[in-house]
Amino acid sequence: MAGALVAPSARRLAGFLPHLRPGLRPIWSSSWIDAEPPSPSSSSSASSSSAARKKLSHRLSSVVDAINDRKLPPELRGRANAVRSETDIVNVVEQRIWHSMEEGHFENLPGKGKPLNLSTNTHADPAEDTLYRILSRNGCAPEWVELNKEIRSRIAEWRSALKKAWAKRSNHEDSEWLEDSKALEAQMRDINDKVLRYNLIVPFGRQMLGLKWEKEIARLE
Repeated sequence: MAGALVAPSARRLAGFLPHLRPGLRPIWSSSWIDAEPPSPSSSSSASSSSAARKKLSHRLSSVVDAINDRKLPPELRGRANAVRSETDIVNVVEQRIWHSMEEGHFENLPGKGKPLNLSTNTHADPAEDTLYRILSRNGCAPEWVELNKEIRSRIAEWRSALKKAWAKRSNHEDSEWLEDSKALEAQMRDINDKVLRYNLIVPFGRQMLGLKWEKEIARLE
């Protein structure tokens, strides 16, 4: 009875198998059962391939370290681990400059005592250098230069106004101080907005700090 029930199901399953996509094996495929475990030779081949990759990676790393080492000043070559930051390299360069100055290597340089030719900047990007020269010829400056001048001028005026308002407060004119402080705080926020704009467009390393009310008051106390 059980065999009679199983046989039709087996026949239906056998009829369904040809409709499977080519290349797909059913999970009951005998090929899964007949598959043999990897042989010892294949395992040794994989381990040798892994060792070869590690050896190649080590060689490439050694080449990169050698190239980076040659970029360092002679005083620091072979001691890459001692270089913690660019400051260590800068210190070596500064020591060289001072030694050269003490030995008089800068005494007879060509053009000594003559004005420098600043018409071109060999360290700047050629496109930027051309743009700066065009601005200079027309009596203009980059936006961040003009903004820097404006910010410094406004900070000087603002601090002068704060000093006068603080002097009035010292004379017990508290009512005027409340009005002056509100106006000064509004001006400070406007200056800080310009500082933020300036820091976004200025070349790296030339950023400036904004004003802080508590810090400015502490300077007057």
